[in-house]
Amino acid sequence: MSRLYLVTGAAGHLGNTVIRQLCEAGQAVRALVLPGDKAADELPPQVQVFRGDVRSKPSMELFFNIGNQEATVIHCAGIVSIASGFQQAVYDVNVTGTKNIVALCEARNVKKLVYVSSVHALPVLPQGEMMREVTEFDPKNVTGAYAKTKAEATAAVLKAAGHSLNISVVHPSGICGPFDYGSSHTTQLVLDGCTGKLAAGVKSGFDFVDVRDVAAGIISCCQEGRAGECYILSNRYVSVSEIFSILHKVTGTKEIKAMLPMWFAKLTAPAAEFYYKLRKQLPLYTPYSLLTLSGNSLFSSEKAAKELGYKARPFIETIADTASWLVSQKRLSLPKLKLATLKV
Repeated sequence: MSRLYLVTGAAGHLGNTVIRQLCEAGQAVRALVLPGDKAADELPPQVQVFRGDVRSKPSMELFFNIGNQEATVIHCAGIVSIASGFQQAVYDVNVTGTKNIVALCEARNVKKLVYVSSVHALPVLPQGEMMREVTEFDPKNVTGAYAKTKAEATAAVLKAAGHSLNISVVHPSGICGPFDYGSSHTTQLVLDGCTGKLAAGVKSGFDFVDVRDVAAGIISCCQEGRAGECYILSNRYVSVSEIFSILHKVTGTKEIKAMLPMWFAKLTAPAAEFYYKLRKQLPLYTPYSLLTLSGNSLFSSEKAAKELGYKARPFIETIADTASWLVSQKRLSLPKLKLATLKV
């Protein structure tokens, strides 16, 4: 049975992947995109595109004009930041924007809201301890400006879930994969790793998950997710050296084997962040990102697997498909691509 889905952040990496899967399933979809965002041109033609900004409730009035239709809202809009300090725009989008979405869902009698939080909203446990879903969120319990915004927003969402709104929350780990029309940190890492722009990596790693698996988990959560419950959508720990090894295997490009010790990376990170800020370029590492990469990255998706049927594909497939997609978009030239271009 077709239902109406409203997706925020629709032109982003995760949002457009969610929309692709919804359209493939024959669902009716509305997409909220920022005015002037050219990535909106890549959305499937059958999608209703609305221009608006989650920071402004009036700009979303038409998007939320659903009449008596049963609607499910998937709130993907957010700014992922590895900056060390507070950024007003990150707070305004991640916290104020989320509160605006909740208020409009309540006002328009939306049937279901799935909020895309982050594993960074979870308090970090000591190394070696498995992190699972929690029931309370407090910015004071997490480190970093971005993590604090996601914790505060998640707390606000769950407070609303305690009233009359049917809300579920998902916590993706580090998202990567094809269909990134912007330039996320993981996509930039693949590009730089294949084009020789990186001479060395850092002895570190994180839990990286395929964007298509996260999208599938979100869509399943719309139907199967319990009200007021949270679900971690993760994969497994992947070291930076393993990423470069996989890139070498699937693309034939020179493997980056030099790995800088974490102490050295942390020593130079403040200068690197300042340098890239001056050049208005995306930094691959900052003091905050290195803190994350050197910390505990063990996340359990057992609850999502049990209740949502969530599954994560092998990471080598994610890297191979990302490289193939970047080639198809003419953003990467790989004449020695070892794997046939995969259908993504």
